[in-house]
Amino acid sequence: CDAKVLDIVLDGEHTLTATNGNKAILVLDKTVCYAESGGQIGDSGVISCDGFEFSVLDVKKTSGGVFTHIGTVTNGSVSVNDSVKVSYDVNKRNAIRRNHTAAHLLQAALRNVLGTHVEQAGQLVTEKAVRFDFTHFSALTNEELKAVENFVNNAILNALTVENTEMPIEDAKKLGAMALFGEKYGDVVRVVNASGVSIEFCGGTHVDNTSKIGLFHINSESSVAAGVRRIEAVTGFNSLALINAKQALIDETAATLKTGNSAEIASRAAQVMAESKENEKKIEQLEAKIAMGKL
Repeated sequence: CDAKVLDIVLDGEHTLTATNGNKAILVLDKTVCYAESGGQIGDSGVISCDGFEFSVLDVKKTSGGVFTHIGTVTNGSVSVNDSVKVSYDVNKRNAIRRNHTAAHLLQAALRNVLGTHVEQAGQLVTEKAVRFDFTHFSALTNEELKAVENFVNNAILNALTVENTEMPIEDAKKLGAMALFGEKYGDVVRVVNASGVSIEFCGGTHVDNTSKIGLFHINSESSVAAGVRRIEAVTGFNSLALINAKQALIDETAATLKTGNSAEIASRAAQVMAESKENEKKIEQLEAKIAMGKL
């Protein structure tokens, strides 16, 4: 979008101009960048005009609701009242969208598999992964984790439409929209609805169709506090990267075990373990003979 520079901050001080190499904070009259909020990280991007470029590394929101663009001047200079163009990193935003919508589907999955006592206790959504904390009394079994993962991937493969709608809070409650416990909301709220499978109050960025998430994979499940569990998961290209990393580990293990076929890893490992135990037994017998002076 096109915007105007309202304020520049250098080293904690308000100033009129920022030049090449300056680490600064820019405040604009409007922006397309998302500011860190609700567990979702801020956007990266570029603010520019003729001969000027500012690399946006993060965007945060003050307690008064002012969006601050944090970054570095990489070319030229900018002054208060200059007209600029603002753009966000599309690849990063899309990755965040995938993870944030997946977080909503994950909560729906956990409530479906474990029970409606499950509530969000915190989350972190980045371009790399989603970290979701939730209330539950015990560690999830392998079967429960698989059921949760399958629920989310089923929603992805069913290509559900995801709609973001602002509405009166009473209408949102009638829809059954999930609200964050302890959070204060205004009279009008934004509701993210994944075709009824997941309906939540949320101000974050999301895909418009669950199929764009691509693939959902749980990396880990752990305890973070009494009665609070944590799931970390990946989607999209990060899922592919994880698959490739695991395949590389399998190939490396196959090479170490001197088998050209990764399908034979289990049988070859069992063989190596059996040979190791047999050798250990022979060593023990020899040591016993040595101790008895028979060698």
